[in-house]
Amino acid sequence: MARAALRFVAGVVTGVLILLVLGAAPAQAAGYRYWSFWKWSDGGWTYQQQGPAVHVPPDGAVDGWRFAVSPDGGQEAARPGMPGDFAAICAATPEHSGRKRVAVVLDFGTAADAPARETPPGPRTACAVVPTRARSAEVLAAVAPPLRYDGNGLLCAIAGYPRAGCGEQLGAADQPPASAVSPGSGSGEGSRDDASAGAGGPDLGVITGAALIAALAAGAVWQTRRRR
Repeated sequence: MARAALRFVAGVVTGVLILLVLGAAPAQAAGYRYWSFWKWSDGGWTYQQQGPAVHVPPDGAVDGWRFAVSPDGGQEAARPGMPGDFAAICAATPEHSGRKRVAVVLDFGTAADAPARETPPGPRTACAVVPTRARSAEVLAAVAPPLRYDGNGLLCAIAGYPRAGCGEQLGAADQPPASAVSPGSGSGEGSRDDASAGAGGPDLGVITGAALIAALAAGAVWQTRRRR
């Protein structure tokens, strides 16, 4: 009886260790391929909290756009890889009475971010001269047509890129490796909603279950010794 109990305990301990190892594997956040929306502020890119159909940039503002495979929106999306220097971008564009100038930075992402059989264009900048009440969507349409939207108003393509697809979710096998993420990525409505946070570290439910199993095993040993 004692030997049987010991074999049982050994099996339980092995199972607990396997559960802990599996539970310690970090969960991978869902990746989406889409255009994220940013604004240049205080010398860096800040995720734009308002969508382009709502946000009204002031004169002298810089709108930034980045196409990449990122988590579902939020600060974890990939930032544009170029700075938003309004003075440099709009240097050759004179002011117009009753209109505003808005600089636009377009980063089409890397080959790893691109859909199959598509090559991303090189990054570029533009200076839009638009009515003072123009929203960011109108600013973008003035300098980077054609734009493509889906039935829900989600921005799918800028300057015709990409040709197809719209914010599709990618499986783990479809996502670019970490080494392929460009330096411009980081902690971008863009054109998607709030970020989906990826969880890392051991799962508390697994640890709790493992502790319960271990307690049951200890109880079995105690019962065996008591009978003896």
